[in-house]
Amino acid sequence: MLVAESHIVVDVALKSGVEPCSFLVDERDLESSRELLDRAGDEVPAFVLPHAEMEHLTGFRLTRGLLCAMRRPRPRSVPEVIEGARNVAVIEDLTDVSNVGALFRNAAALGADAVILSPRCADPLCRRSVRVSMGNVFQVPWARAAQGEWPARTLGILREKGFSCLAMALDPDAVPLDDASLRGLGKRALLFGSEGYGLSRAAIEGCEKSVIIPMSHGVDSLNVAASSAVAFWQLFR
Repeated sequence: MLVAESHIVVDVALKSGVEPCSFLVDERDLESSRELLDRAGDEVPAFVLPHAEMEHLTGFRLTRGLLCAMRRPRPRSVPEVIEGARNVAVIEDLTDVSNVGALFRNAAALGADAVILSPRCADPLCRRSVRVSMGNVFQVPWARAAQGEWPARTLGILREKGFSCLAMALDPDAVPLDDASLRGLGKRALLFGSEGYGLSRAAIEGCEKSVIIPMSHGVDSLNVAASSAVAFWQLFR
């Protein structure tokens, strides 16, 4: 089960074929929610509460007026989501669900065809990740790598399918994103590491190259969500 929050996110989820189970609606937003409730069908119950009771029930200040409990989509495998893809984002051990959601939004907007998660990466379908992604976790195909296949076998699958694996890493031999050597690459898989320590050494060594965003004023890196937007724009457009 997952929770979709806000009219926009629920709308994207329904259009993507995610199955609704029930709605929780702030009575102030009931009229504006009518179209979504009707689209879900009469068999999906909608529970309506006064605004003051919503926070008491949910445990947080609900500002979007609408929650929908939905069934999780069927999990996919790595080979399945990269079939036919040219640009793939790979994320290792991100722990902040907001970063995961933002990366998915960037991926959808800036040309990624699929996303692969390491086994320990935060859940893209938790409520906050779904909301920050603006529902794009339902639009971009994604898969979680199997525990025993990360990172060697997972990156091996990508290479077998013709992908060049590029690590976003502060490595001594890293090249800038606009380096001429990157222009001739065909299919690309771009790896991003955790917020604290970046990519593991095993993941970096499984890639053909390390790449960086050139920085100024002594700054060594950007937040992973911000760096993904820059990298996707440069390499996936």
